[in-house]
Amino acid sequence: MRVYENSFLLFVSALEYIESRLTEELSQEEIASACCASLSSLQKTWRYCARSSIGEYITKRRITLAGRDLINSDISVLDCAMKYGYNSHEVFTRAFTKVWGVPPARFRKEWKGDCGLYPRLNPEFVKGADTMNVKKFDVSEVYDYLRSQAGSYVLCFDIENLMPINENLGTEAGDKVILEAFRRINEAAEENMLCLRIGGDEFVMITESTDRARVSSIAEKVLAQNGSKTAYSGGEVAVSLRCGAIVIGRSLKYSVLLDDFTEVIERARTSGKIEFK
Repeated sequence: MRVYENSFLLFVSALEYIESRLTEELSQEEIASACCASLSSLQKTWRYCARSSIGEYITKRRITLAGRDLINSDISVLDCAMKYGYNSHEVFTRAFTKVWGVPPARFRKEWKGDCGLYPRLNPEFVKGADTMNVKKFDVSEVYDYLRSQAGSYVLCFDIENLMPINENLGTEAGDKVILEAFRRINEAAEENMLCLRIGGDEFVMITESTDRARVSSIAEKVLAQNGSKTAYSGGEVAVSLRCGAIVIGRSLKYSVLLDDFTEVIERARTSGKIEFK
């Protein structure tokens, strides 16, 4: 247990350090030094907790924030590249395209809604005391907004078979599936409906609606694309999602929201249709 606690504290310290410096020069040696740990210990602990490398996490977080900047401001692509530590337009464009599937200029024209493809990890939600796998993302920045939508529906989506895709086809294929799922959800959302990724294969759409028929119609737009394929370097992979709907309670707790999400998705997994709670 002592080893677990020390590793968890190291991970949290590294996460805080990284998140506070995403627009600054940042080396893994610097992170390890700031956390009073060896580089090898930090890298091992990070991969154990996050199931990815530190470098992957930093890149995906920076490119996620860059996408948000491009949508929500008039920052130039070059200035955006420089802000997140890329010293050329070309290098930034390659990194951005790898994450978002399209170059920055096209992304700015075509993408709508939130750009939280890779939100900050939330170490409060750890899968298993002996595995220490952080599976949830931090959505605290929209928590007040969630509270303001009490009584309205949240559409809950999860990706079918993401784990086998990662294991059998590789994480690059898995990343493409995640992007395609998020794209479909964003595309189906109506104006002012916020879409968030809350876990590895889990998304929500805050509909601002109490109309069950309207919410069902939006969900069907997403599910109608089930089985359609997306490309990755090794070929194509089918993408399918499940969906449920829950109502935001007036005394909202995030843990309760996650429990409701899990319950309604489990029912959808069994029934094969949209489930309401």
